Amino acid sequence: MPVKSYLARPHNGKFSELLHELSQIEGCDIIPSTNQEVAVLVTDTETELEDNKLLSQINSIESLKMLSMVSGFEVDS
Repeated sequence: MPVKSYLARPHNGKFSELLHELSQIEGCDIIPSTNQEVAVLVTDTETELEDNKLLSQINSIESLKMLSMVSGFEVDS
């Protein structure tokens, strides 16, 4: 299972929109900052194929300005 964490930054003034759009995606946990327009995004998928599809879905969000992976690892079942 690929488990990855990212920092997600929105375009100016689009933080609420970004949080809403990310919350609609299955397999994502979002932890928004309380003092900056940045969120920690943790993804958990079953396969690399699902992980790639999820990343494509995240990257297609128009309110997303930057997505930077912080950590990634695979859990052996």
